Amino acid sequence: MPANDHQNIKTLGQLKASGYQARSIKEELRENLIEKMKNRESLFSGILGYEKTVIPDIERAILSRHNVILLGLRGQAKTRIARQMVDLLDEYMPVVGGSELNDDPLNPISRLATDLIAEKGDETPIEWVHREQRYAEKLATPDVSVADLIGDSDPIKAANLRLPYSDERVIHFGLVPRSHRSIFVINELPDLQARIQVALFNILQEGDIQIRGFKLRIPLDIQFVFTANPEDYTNRGSIVTPLKDRIESQILTHYPKTIETAKAITAQEARVLDAQTRRVDIQDLSSSLVEQIAFEARSSEYVDARSGVSARLTISAYENLVSAAERRALLFGEEKTAVRISDFWGVIPAITGKIELVYEGEQEGPAKVAQILIGKAVRSMFSQYFPNPEQFKKEGQVNPYQKIINWFGEGNALDLVNDCSAADYRNALVKVPGLHELVKSYHKDLDADTHLFLMEFALHGLAEYSFLSKHLIDDGLQFRDLLSSMFGGGEPEVDDEFPDDDYY
Repeated sequence: MPANDHQNIKTLGQLKASGYQARSIKEELRENLIEKMKNRESLFSGILGYEKTVIPDIERAILSRHNVILLGLRGQAKTRIARQMVDLLDEYMPVVGGSELNDDPLNPISRLATDLIAEKGDETPIEWVHREQRYAEKLATPDVSVADLIGDSDPIKAANLRLPYSDERVIHFGLVPRSHRSIFVINELPDLQARIQVALFNILQEGDIQIRGFKLRIPLDIQFVFTANPEDYTNRGSIVTPLKDRIESQILTHYPKTIETAKAITAQEARVLDAQTRRVDIQDLSSSLVEQIAFEARSSEYVDARSGVSARLTISAYENLVSAAERRALLFGEEKTAVRISDFWGVIPAITGKIELVYEGEQEGPAKVAQILIGKAVRSMFSQYFPNPEQFKKEGQVNPYQKIINWFGEGNALDLVNDCSAADYRNALVKVPGLHELVKSYHKDLDADTHLFLMEFALHGLAEYSFLSKHLIDDGLQFRDLLSSMFGGGEPEVDDEFPDDDYY
């Protein structure tokens, strides 16, 4: 039937004449998926990193006409996947006019639709429902009742219609029956009380519902999608075994497996204004560091691995990183700036609210754990930009870091303030002999901002490899020699021999 026929078909007779044939929602999803695959159309747009894992599993489940449970930790796009299944539905669906259960005109299930068709025949009015209206979602919470999901008798309805309570027309249907011929999603299924889960048995297996003492059988046609977090099975509840047995396909989701995929997700989801991108330059390394923080958190001894580390951590962290640089530029009246390692101080609030700590982490404190994770991210990324400092511990090897280490070993210290002007930032870094030459020897033809970023990055890396010490001061960090940091030292002096070249 042509896609725009819904504008002309107004009655049951016209619908029959058009050649319309009823089909179940699972058949509808299956046939539309097959058509999209034949046409090489992209499926589940914006869902990155699942191309070879989760999405093929979903496609197989749809082809098998299965109900689905998406099982994974928080922030793994489970709900987003469920919502995008709507795109596999027909654009418009015919229903009996006035039906509250999306009755198929050729296969009505409600008393209202059945009586209406019996009364008006081919003159029965037809309405058209857009696919966006064929999606219902419910977050499972302990207060959800059977009446909410399935339905209950409605005394007000009985009084208004002057009907006895034994008449099925007094039933007020819940979310599930109202999702007939639609996709129905229950998020965090283990949070649903066991007795409520039991109420779903018949719907999944036989497709019918039971409401109190009414003798009725309503063959519902629903595509169910459930989501659950594995942690929930032990900490907050469980999925009762008979219900789990009735969900045909269980699909495991996962976090991004590579930094590049994670960066693509963050770039897609982060809410960064055009005004911010015009003012703040974001180096590729800084974006990688944001993602590496999440990778470190997922393997950290301080973070509860069962709870997971949501992709929302890196999205919020990226937004905060840009805002930290923007704020600094506004403070000093600078029209243009670039992200610095010191701006990662502004990322800490985005980390502390997104991780669940184990006992050891609670002892350290959320802020301290966040700083540790940032440090570990720097250490992990360091060897991709500079030689691993540990390989130069053996005697006889030329150490490219020696000049830097020696300067700090002479009792010099360097204070890097979080909020400082571009000139003060540059002047602080150029005090360290050998730092400029180190970056230039391994990374040629860099712009000035990236060059300075790598100079600061090198200091943080040497501190993470225990060649320097790094301490918090009131408004930033202080770098010192590892041993002399315990005894104090003099103020650093400007290196007069630093070359005034094209970078600055």
